[in-house]
Amino acid sequence: MPGIDECLLEAMRLPGARGAALVDWTSGLALGVVGESPGGDHEAAAVEAAELARLAAEHRAFAPGDGGALGGATALPVEDLILSNRDSYHLLRFVPTPFDSSVFLHVWLARAEGNLALARIRLGEMAGRLVLA
Repeated sequence: MPGIDECLLEAMRLPGARGAALVDWTSGLALGVVGESPGGDHEAAAVEAAELARLAAEHRAFAPGDGGALGGATALPVEDLILSNRDSYHLLRFVPTPFDSSVFLHVWLARAEGNLALARIRLGEMAGRLVLA
């Protein structure tokens, strides 16, 4: 089972990957980063991505039909977020954990080289294997 560094390095092997981070969405703290950062500042990018993640995770409008309760080993109401602009994709994948999960993987892909569908599948697999200790 991969840890944070191994998971981020695996994310950087995705086609078009420019940078990756594991972020705590409650604090905006980057728990690990690799590669480039949008805007050139890893800490600022983590805080800004955490704001998006927090909005999606805490609002019932994005919850599944059953209400998507948080806590314990229950599933997060949102699996991932995709933000695109003219030259890149940002994929935020929530990481399920046996405790009250508040972390997500953020991968920044160059739009010309990136494969959004592949990145989404692989990040889901990585999030499922990630060991947070």
